[in-house]
Amino acid sequence: MVWKQGASPVYDQSNNAGRQREIRRREVVSMSVRRIMGTETEYAVSALGMEHYNPVKLSFDVVGAAANEQTKHIRWDYRQEDPVNDARGTRLERASAHPDLLTDAPQLNITNVIAVNGGRVYVDHAHPEYSAPETDDPFDAVLYDHAGDLIMRECARKASEQTGIAIALHRNNVDGKGASWGTHENYMMLRSVPFDQVAKLMTAHFVARQIFTGSGRVGIGERSETAGYQLSQRADYFHMKVGLQTTFDRPIINTRDESHSTDAYRRLHVIVGDANRMDVPQALKLGTTSMLLWLLEHADMAEIDLNEALEPLTLADPVEAMHTVSHDLTLAAPLPLETGGTTTAWQMQVTLRGLVYAAAATVYGTDTSGEPAWPDRSTRNIMAMWGQALADVATVRHADDDGRLTMREQASRLEWLLKWQLLEKLRRKTGSDWTDRRLAAVDLKWAALDPADSIFTRLAGQTERLVTDKQLAEAVGQAPADTRAWLRAEIVRRFPEQVVAASWSHLTVRGESSGDENVENSMVSLDMSNPLKFTESLCSEAFERVHTASGIVESLR
Repeated sequence: MVWKQGASPVYDQSNNAGRQREIRRREVVSMSVRRIMGTETEYAVSALGMEHYNPVKLSFDVVGAAANEQTKHIRWDYRQEDPVNDARGTRLERASAHPDLLTDAPQLNITNVIAVNGGRVYVDHAHPEYSAPETDDPFDAVLYDHAGDLIMRECARKASEQTGIAIALHRNNVDGKGASWGTHENYMMLRSVPFDQVAKLMTAHFVARQIFTGSGRVGIGERSETAGYQLSQRADYFHMKVGLQTTFDRPIINTRDESHSTDAYRRLHVIVGDANRMDVPQALKLGTTSMLLWLLEHADMAEIDLNEALEPLTLADPVEAMHTVSHDLTLAAPLPLETGGTTTAWQMQVTLRGLVYAAAATVYGTDTSGEPAWPDRSTRNIMAMWGQALADVATVRHADDDGRLTMREQASRLEWLLKWQLLEKLRRKTGSDWTDRRLAAVDLKWAALDPADSIFTRLAGQTERLVTDKQLAEAVGQAPADTRAWLRAEIVRRFPEQVVAASWSHLTVRGESSGDENVENSMVSLDMSNPLKFTESLCSEAFERVHTASGIVESLR
């Protein structure tokens, strides 16, 4: 979903005509990587020096530390959540649903905190989780995703002080003993695209993208039954092609249809991604997926027959292929196709990128060099990075292990390669094999949020950065200006005592006092289903004119 950027709106204070003109101007009109997107990150939690501890208790301690006296009363509004609604057009009966699916069930204790940047910090099962605020650009999504690491690191520090327990958080996906926790992506896309097409194209993409988005893992199999190293932390934990669930029998394509938006859009909820520490694979994960969603939304306009185009990408067994790609350090394993013959993950990605190029050239035209006329810098950069990633993978693919150990440039962009280099050097130095527990310990320290314990922090200077430390620090305390996250954060910041409840799509605040202490204040709610309607440019003027939360909400309704 993309829009033209225009000048600041001209406000009509009497009927909001200016605000409505600006909204109309930001409708979907062009070809771009930009759309509403965001991430969710579950963190592994542990108590240092303690053999036995309760991860649920620790999670509550960490999330509780994110709250303050002014905001801890604000509850999360679950009324708009619908975890049993299936994108395939059905609904699962709540009585038949696994308890893990019912994420809309409110908890009795403090489990939800609205972060100062508009995101959400909460307890999800036995893990503390950070959901980044909505952004409209993959590079902003990377920024706010990694800002969450700083927020959660500070929460762990405060919780440690408050409890007297040294609480550690790790940004990873597995413990090597069967447990797994997620790093999810969310994309807003047109509901008019048939879901079977979404599933078919995204299955191919998710299986193949591991070659440049994987974060690397010591151990093969859910419980590390086989010694070795693989590209992805998550791959071994997927056992179905399509399904509603996220915590058991995990599907490659998750069908949870909970848009948090208007009826014209659905949210594609992606659960197959790794918890990347590096910027480039994270941006590629978000950006390439967004470009392929644009392809789905514009295939008819580009006169592309998707059924025909996807035939050479339709795998005979996607689940098996998911595992094969992750386990294959040669990057050349043959993947059987449904129609016969084989392909490779690299070739699949080349084909997918080519389809985007073909569609863009038809829909948007080309420049003097023959390159599609990409409308903005983010799109141009993502497409260039996609091409560079495929070149990096091709270079690595054709090198032996000795050659791979010297690849500094490729390792600055491929997280699984940089981690492998570190581990392989250690393995050769010690003369050990992949069963050596020291290798698993290094893998874990890669994911540590505490910079004093994090191996990744020490190597960060060797990676290609897309955001600066200064930008990260600012993103901890400032919401994205171009989405509704700005209004959510600003209302909570200015009027915390007046906010009753919040969610992605709604705000509820206390109404004006009647002056009668025997009469309870009314409550006023704001429907924010349109994530582009409540930005800084559209709402800041209301804060200048009105000085109560209810007054602002009323003016924006």
